[in-house]
Amino acid sequence: MQLPLRYRRLLACCLVLLVPGLAYPAWRHFYPASSSPGWEYRAVQTGIDRVSALALDAQGRLYISQEFADGKGTILRQNSDGSLSGVLNGLSKPDGLALFANGVAVSQEGGAQPLLLLQGDQAKPLFVSDNVEGIVSDGHYLYLIEDKQQGRLLRYDPSNGEVVTLRAGLDEGEAVTVCADGRLFYSEKNKGWVKQWQPSGEDSLVQANLNQPGFLLCSADGLWISEDSTHMARLLLLDTAGQLQVVMQHLRSAQTIIALAPGRYLLAEQGRKRILELQRRPLGI
Repeated sequence: MQLPLRYRRLLACCLVLLVPGLAYPAWRHFYPASSSPGWEYRAVQTGIDRVSALALDAQGRLYISQEFADGKGTILRQNSDGSLSGVLNGLSKPDGLALFANGVAVSQEGGAQPLLLLQGDQAKPLFVSDNVEGIVSDGHYLYLIEDKQQGRLLRYDPSNGEVVTLRAGLDEGEAVTVCADGRLFYSEKNKGWVKQWQPSGEDSLVQANLNQPGFLLCSADGLWISEDSTHMARLLLLDTAGQLQVVMQHLRSAQTIIALAPGRYLLAEQGRKRILELQRRPLGI
């Protein structure tokens, strides 16, 4: 039986309104990542569930964290042939890796958990930390930030085991990075900003209005900022001239970025279960 004309018109109007509403989420989900002019990228590892943190050890071997909770998190190591092997498991949201003290430091975001030092295939606890996400070392100290309300920015001294609070009252701190000249930056995800820590006085605002800023890296190119948004995330570069560049966009839950060489980086893209290699495009290409 054919519907009356007025009902068919009403149904057609509903479809006109509904289809764009469905198309937009699908477009956000499937639209591919892209890089800005002057940069190019390629996937170098795929199929890594919950890929999050990246770090190179003193021998140049790549370590990768899988950010599963409740003791299901793991640390992988890349072999010389590009394959991956598990070197540490039983972790709760391992979300930070950093070259430290002849090994790789491993943080856990899943509550009160030990911060570990992985040397070879052996791990030892350094101290118990609380919801720690980003970690970084300046060659001596280890800096870490707590991802929780009223979180802290901390500094660990391996010479005496002392943990010092550099800043308290943070709102879900995500990332911390230190530059070669000693400048220290951190992000607060809920605030959508990146700040530079000041030894005395108020920390200075570096960049605001970000979409869930996640990980940070200070390199010769400037300050890198990844956005941990499920859709439409960006990889940003605050260059040495103070200009903010969008180097990549349409990422899905961008995570850690690390430097391999001048103008060459690795980026973990959790939402697509892969690791990207990003590098400057040669002039004239």
